[in-house]
Amino acid sequence: MPATRATPPPMVVAVVAFDGISPFHLSVPCLVFGEDRINTGAPRFDTVVCAAEPGSLATAASFRIDVPLGLDALARADIVVVPSWHDDLRGAAPALLDALRAAHARGAILVGLCLGAFVLAEAGLLDDRPATTHWFLARRFAEQYPRVRLDADVLYVDDDRLLTSAGTAAGLDCCLHLLRRLFGADVANRAARRMVVAPHRQGNQAQFIAQPVRTVARGDRLAELLEWVAGRLGEAHTLDSLAEHARMSRRTFTRRFREATGTTVGRWLQGQRLALAQRLLETTDRPIDHIAVDAGYGTALSMRQHFATALATSPSAYRRGFQGAVRG
Repeated sequence: MPATRATPPPMVVAVVAFDGISPFHLSVPCLVFGEDRINTGAPRFDTVVCAAEPGSLATAASFRIDVPLGLDALARADIVVVPSWHDDLRGAAPALLDALRAAHARGAILVGLCLGAFVLAEAGLLDDRPATTHWFLARRFAEQYPRVRLDADVLYVDDDRLLTSAGTAAGLDCCLHLLRRLFGADVANRAARRMVVAPHRQGNQAQFIAQPVRTVARGDRLAELLEWVAGRLGEAHTLDSLAEHARMSRRTFTRRFREATGTTVGRWLQGQRLALAQRLLETTDRPIDHIAVDAGYGTALSMRQHFATALATSPSAYRRGFQGAVRG
């Protein structure tokens, strides 16, 4: 009789709160990792909120929260999230910095969302590494932590066990990206659907869009074009061909596209193709040559080159790594 495979224990996620925290920022990792979605096939997480000074904490919204757990919670966490920080960027408590260093040293994944990146940098964990933070305080960050390779133009940065994000909604993008990295596109997409947010935005997308994203309505030519292209990524697309399909001039199309997506046509296409290739590698056993064609790379060689640039790995290694993570 074959042995029954034991269910792996849930990953422990520790979210660091502080007096005066924004309820929205605190809610982001709790929404992604804290809600029970077992009935949808999602993994289980044991999500806890802790603080350097536990007890009754004020929030930025004039109500208080009770946080009974102290920093001891970080000692057993697989993932530690600092969801934001004080707007005045005051120094973190030495005990918190020590706990973060210890968590990283024993192999935990650390996530600094928005101004939480300042805390990871203060702990010295981002020295000589790529990172991002809210664009509004990027100059302050660069002056305060010159050893960090700051990229203020992206939504989030994934540097193995250290992740940082830009502000507000980019924190959701970063947490969903980590969920996707750990458990695959289907799990992340289901979580995103439950929260009614975009399932996947590439981290290299611009974090600051000069004009607000317009409400997408049926009959909007650009919205319909994006949907049309997403279903035909295996075909060749150029700026001129897409502008013609949208019945816009090249100049108008370029401006409207950047207003709506925050990036260029080329970068958006590469992000969509990469996401499709990742999803097919994760969820199918199709040959890599076929996936390369379906995703619009044309050849396996071209897809390997793009994977090496964007993910520092190969499609075959990505597939093996994902399958090993899920089955393990």
